[in-house]
Amino acid sequence: MQITGQYKRYINLFIRYFLGPLLFCWLIWFIYTQISRQPDIELAWQQILDSFNSKKIWLVIGAVALMLLNWGIEAVKWRISVKPVQEVSFQTAFKAILSGVSVSISTPYRVGEYLGRILYMNEGNKLKAVSLTVVGSISQVMVTLLMGLVGLLFMADVLAQQHILSPLWIKMIASGVCMVLVILTLFYFRLSWLVKRIDQIPAIKKFTWLINALENFNATILFSLLSLSVIRFLVFILQYYLLFRFFGVTIGFHEAWISVSLMFLVMAVVPTIALFTDLGLKGEISLKLIGIFSANGLGITLTTISIWLINLVIPALAGSLLILSVKKVFNNRNEKN
Repeated sequence: MQITGQYKRYINLFIRYFLGPLLFCWLIWFIYTQISRQPDIELAWQQILDSFNSKKIWLVIGAVALMLLNWGIEAVKWRISVKPVQEVSFQTAFKAILSGVSVSISTPYRVGEYLGRILYMNEGNKLKAVSLTVVGSISQVMVTLLMGLVGLLFMADVLAQQHILSPLWIKMIASGVCMVLVILTLFYFRLSWLVKRIDQIPAIKKFTWLINALENFNATILFSLLSLSVIRFLVFILQYYLLFRFFGVTIGFHEAWISVSLMFLVMAVVPTIALFTDLGLKGEISLKLIGIFSANGLGITLTTISIWLINLVIPALAGSLLILSVKKVFNNRNEKN
């Protein structure tokens, strides 16, 4: 059933003049409520002001620059992913990524990012782009699980000594992560085979047009996505390390690497709705794990909030404004990107 021109116009107006402004206002309210709930907020703000007046300000500038690099890499990944169905410029891909962040911030596991991204796809390619986007997400999950597993194994003895996790739980978690990694790896590198098998199932054969483009993912493309995911992960770690130094958290790069990797693992397996629980959960986990290496709880909390603001909130706000500027969402069949 095709959407008539009138309905397309109504949907376009709804996105531009209702959904976009509503999302923007919601994000502003969310930022205010989350920050106002932080303990010792007056002391925290004073320390922030003191840090910004010091020569260490370049550390924050570096973290912000890495945010741009982070989402730039994700834009490149998305361009590679959707190329089998549509050529997309880097500028368009970057806008799509930010719009996806804006929509995903209030959804479990941030699944709403797919809706934000497909706004920039031509009509007829939108649903196909979802399955292609999933491949890039799987590559990032694989890297997160692998790095988190390494962090878990490195910190196993310390976690047991601190009574954070028992040895039995550590073994169970490590075994579960290994199992998931094996399954994801087999799924990831056998996409074309999987599509062919699905195409042979009569009950769902009529839907295979949504995933047929996955057959174009060869080993070169898959390794490229995986390599870019590794670089993104390293960018995350470096951001944390820079802000740890900025807020006076005395922790080595190696310790930051394994503790933050383990924190990402926990965040990957615990279902959260980012809009309400993501920041609080990250703060609690970071205090538990990074607190093993540093007693500067305030600095750890400020780092967590800063990372959240830089990597999620600022891009989400920018994405909500981009959604406002999206024109002819359902009428861009012939638009060149």
